[in-house]
Amino acid sequence: MKILVIGSKGFIGSHLVTFLKAQQETVVYECDVVVDYEKENYFLIDSTNADYHSIFQNNVFDACINCSGAASVPDSLKNPFRDFTLNTYNVVKLLDAIRLSQPDCKFINLSSAAVYGNPSTLPIREILPCKPISPYGIHKAQAEEICLSFSTYYNVPTCSLRIFSAFGNGLKKQLFWDLFQKAKKADKIELFGTGLETRDFIHVDDVCKAIYCCLEKTPFKGETINVANGEEVTINHAVTTFYSFFDVEKHVTFNGQVKKGDPLNWQADVSLINAMGYKQSVKLEEGLSKYYLWISRL
Repeated sequence: MKILVIGSKGFIGSHLVTFLKAQQETVVYECDVVVDYEKENYFLIDSTNADYHSIFQNNVFDACINCSGAASVPDSLKNPFRDFTLNTYNVVKLLDAIRLSQPDCKFINLSSAAVYGNPSTLPIREILPCKPISPYGIHKAQAEEICLSFSTYYNVPTCSLRIFSAFGNGLKKQLFWDLFQKAKKADKIELFGTGLETRDFIHVDDVCKAIYCCLEKTPFKGETINVANGEEVTINHAVTTFYSFFDVEKHVTFNGQVKKGDPLNWQADVSLINAMGYKQSVKLEEGLSKYYLWISRL
């Protein structure tokens, strides 16, 4: 099986490349905006005007997995057009290249739980209406609609994976990265929110396994699938767990202010992904221990 990973230099993309290369009878091709003179099967694209037509005209792939795009709610609020270009417009360009040159190529787009916003019920099922509360969430939801439309009107096999709170070695943003940066400066740390907000965390190694399950088992009819563990974890618990690995005790307070665009509570219904054979392999504490060892060496 020949698989093209778009955004192969990014957080999830780089881990996915490593995971796929370890699978039998899999040939992995990579694509990103970063120059790499050493790797074979690597395509360099223009970060400001990506053109995928030549890639699909000159090469044949069984599947294309799009791990590219922006992944920051705050940045989407500051730079909405950039976020739209990376998370929505680029998906159209990718799918149009596939439609014209390789309409049988399976296409997996990494979406986000941000499409749900603040859901009315937990756990969140895929059939719940999308009510995003940030430009990032809106653009991810639009990309899902685009994937569905290419499946419906052009028979391009697509699906969208709604990744919940992914973490792991290599991630240099979001909660645990910010916690480490704050801890380097002080032992008394103030955080946004109440600490009672919840997330459904999933280690990047498990994200890769879930993607592979979808690659093998998804019907590819434009469906959306939650990628998470179905565990509701409070931010306070996650923070306490992470700081338990530090030599010096950290004292954390929450200021009660909610950041614009941040949801309150997430817990995924993972019935679909579990039915495809996915099982969690990295628990939160183990994953955070590995992350602490990695980040401490930087």
